[in-house]
Amino acid sequence: MDVNGVGWIAAIIIGGFAGWMAEQFMKSNMGLFMNILLGIIGAVVLNAILTFAGMNFTGWLAYLIIGFIGACLLIAVGRAVKR
Repeated sequence: MDVNGVGWIAAIIIGGFAGWMAEQFMKSNMGLFMNILLGIIGAVVLNAILTFAGMNFTGWLAYLIIGFIGACLLIAVGRAVKR
């Protein structure tokens, strides 16, 4: 099984890196587990939205970029809900 053209292990590693980059970019303070979780969930959710819109992306670079953007969006939504 693969996620967006990458395997599950690669999805965890790339998702963690995407979550860490989003954490640094958004100036939030989360742990390693939340970085991985936000990176993977952000990538899956944003990829689903883009697929629904007719855009399909595969590969580790696309997964990293989509994961970063998705994680940033999740952090922003979390901050908005918290307030």
